[in-house]
Amino acid sequence: MENRLALLGSTGSIGRQALDVARGLGLQVTVLAAHHNVAVLEDQIREWKPELAAVYDAGAAARLRKSIADTNTRVVQGLEGLCEAASYPGADAVLNAVVGMVGLHPTLAALRAGKLLALANKEALVAGGALVMREAASRGLPVLPVDSEHSAIFQCLQGAPGKDAVEKLILTASGGPFFGRARAELEHVTPEQALRHPNWQMGAKITVDSATMMNKGLELIEASWLFGIPPERIDILVHRESVVHSMVEYRDHSVIAQLGVPDMRLPIQYALTYPERLPSPVAPLRLTDYGSLTFFAPDEETFACLRACKHAMRRGGLAPAAANGANEAAVSLFLEGKLPFLAIGELVEAAAQRQPAGEGEPTVEQILEADRAARAFVREQALTREGCQ
Repeated sequence: MENRLALLGSTGSIGRQALDVARGLGLQVTVLAAHHNVAVLEDQIREWKPELAAVYDAGAAARLRKSIADTNTRVVQGLEGLCEAASYPGADAVLNAVVGMVGLHPTLAALRAGKLLALANKEALVAGGALVMREAASRGLPVLPVDSEHSAIFQCLQGAPGKDAVEKLILTASGGPFFGRARAELEHVTPEQALRHPNWQMGAKITVDSATMMNKGLELIEASWLFGIPPERIDILVHRESVVHSMVEYRDHSVIAQLGVPDMRLPIQYALTYPERLPSPVAPLRLTDYGSLTFFAPDEETFACLRACKHAMRRGGLAPAAANGANEAAVSLFLEGKLPFLAIGELVEAAAQRQPAGEGEPTVEQILEADRAARAFVREQALTREGCQ
């Protein structure tokens, strides 16, 4: 276990829970980073006394410098500051809980600096999986997953003789707030309804992704890169209780599952303490509290985002980056009331399909351009829809 932690995305849901874990473990948090929520970040700085704080938004960074002028914490800003935070010499491990494509650069920066990387940023692997895994492999560094599903698979693979012994990976999905609804029932869904997740307390973007099942499509792409398993050997099951976090089926058809109460502090702690298992603040699992565990096939016709991600991963190249960028833009517009719920899946699918597949391993510049083009496409389509109303 590394004792000096750089926490990127410290003011978000994962970041706050990571700090709870760090308190229990007695870790030293030497770096904190956030997008713009400097009110929360200031409180965190005064508690943890980090050497460095990074704020992506320049205006927010300027306000923070003034408010913590009485401390010894140095403040940096923008993408350059975020990358400095990820590669800071005073940290041994980096937990990247940044939301969105902005997380790709600091992910690469952390690996290039030889840091132990705990990764909660989906987009880095979805859009730049080949780049990230190549950087990690070239330095002999593991990428430790923080998502509950990927952590579950990682745990189920401990002691396995190698990926050749794996038949398939099985990701579980809660199904979100709209499980069992027909497509016609979702035409007038509001942001407030989409944000009512039945099991998990998460940020707005990932909660909407759960409602559209985009999160499971992104996780399928992540899992393929993380574990070197092709997407056609990754299944998805809807598991409403969120107790079985994911499973691995081996060649002999034995299935190993990781179970626990739905609490993100468990996968966060495992990533920070791997390969050790230490006492945690998470409640013990009592299966008698649940009585039964249920599993269903996902509805890819109603939840088109899942289908779109599968197609994008099969196409490869820049298609996953386009799908991810389109989703980020569409979710933002939906939360602003400027796009209907079902349009998210439609636009993700369209953006991924219109992206040329490309040849070879994409560069960072190509990934960012595909992301930009997909976002622009979604905004154009949203304006067209608004104009037709």
